[in-house]
Amino acid sequence: MFEAIAFYLFSFLTIAMFYITVTTSQALYALSALAAGMIFISAFFFILGADFLGAVQIVVYSGAVMALYAFGMMFFDTTRDVKEKKGNKYLITGLATLAAILVVVIVSAPLIGENISAYYPMTEGAGNTQEIGMVLFTKYLVPFELAAVMLLVAMISGIVLAGKKMDLSLTLMSDREIIEMREEKNKKVLL
Repeated sequence: MFEAIAFYLFSFLTIAMFYITVTTSQALYALSALAAGMIFISAFFFILGADFLGAVQIVVYSGAVMALYAFGMMFFDTTRDVKEKKGNKYLITGLATLAAILVVVIVSAPLIGENISAYYPMTEGAGNTQEIGMVLFTKYLVPFELAAVMLLVAMISGIVLAGKKMDLSLTLMSDREIIEMREEKNKKVLL
């Protein structure tokens, strides 16, 4: 009974938070609602007994990814209206359909395959986190290390790209200088 009540409560809260994320025009509200929605998703893992995945959901998505989103939002002017360029809707629909079919095939392939067996089967007394750690650091050690190196390279690249745009400090400029700079920028866009 407790699980059913918790499931419906967290489902409602998760959908509400993601609805706020999509519909609000304030970047701070969107980021806060997105973080709350991801934390509520971790509650589903805890209800199912997957404590490791619940903790990873909180640490990775609500922590690291939200920090990345927050830093990304600081580099963009959120007060300006975004003009989107419309693409070919048939091409977009076809690519989205192809991507959805590929996701279904990739996710369902291990379920359909009969020759899949675990190298390290579950042992009695070991918890969920111990089993995941055993498989992650034995069978999947190389992909785990490659993912860590790729994340490090992405972080360094982000720092380098962000540093190239820091030639002007808006905090040291007067309001008149900021307005003149924006007017010059708008003139360049119109030309």
